[in-house]
Amino acid sequence: MPVSRHVLLAGATGLVGRECLAQLAADPSVSGITALVRRPPDAATIHHRKLRFERVDFDRLGLHGAQLAADQVICALGTTIRRAGTREAFRRVDFDYPLALAKLARQRGARHFMLVSALGASSRSRVFYSRVKGELEEAIGALGYPAFTIVRPSLLLGDRGEFRLGEELGKRLAWLTPAAWKPVQARDVAAALVAAAREDHPGRRVIESTEIGRGGRR
Repeated sequence: MPVSRHVLLAGATGLVGRECLAQLAADPSVSGITALVRRPPDAATIHHRKLRFERVDFDRLGLHGAQLAADQVICALGTTIRRAGTREAFRRVDFDYPLALAKLARQRGARHFMLVSALGASSRSRVFYSRVKGELEEAIGALGYPAFTIVRPSLLLGDRGEFRLGEELGKRLAWLTPAAWKPVQARDVAAALVAAAREDHPGRRVIESTEIGRGGRR
């Protein structure tokens, strides 16, 4: 385990990203955190002496090279097709941005990339969402990171600050859902990412949804 690590976090204002911020800030082996954001954080966002927010344009990420130097990267970027509006817009956020980040951070010395993917991710999937996630996993896997950790959660639960019918139904019907598809708490997904960063094992690892919150690894 490294004595100290600087972690770069993308998606810090999202459901999983917010939990990552809090857990990384509490980890004594983390010396610094750079959180990439589109806009300045609001007053409710965590602030800590070792945390720095960097406002970036993800469409022009190459202009922010100096801000992307870190030992490890946690990427919790993501949207939905409904929110993005089109498949093209969804792919830009869920494929183009994470891949650009992975390439640039690797060029600046990052050794471990941790990705929030999705249950069922596969480049061979007939489902567009799952196929994009799978293609991203393969593309980042080809960049030569000494360590690459993929977390594949099912439906995420947490305080989004907005009502989502699908999430509410997921919570109510969880007892009927097969184990592989049961909803998982965002804080548990963050804990899996932060633990993977702390352990810093080399090679490619996949943490499936059934392992999240149970301490298992694969």
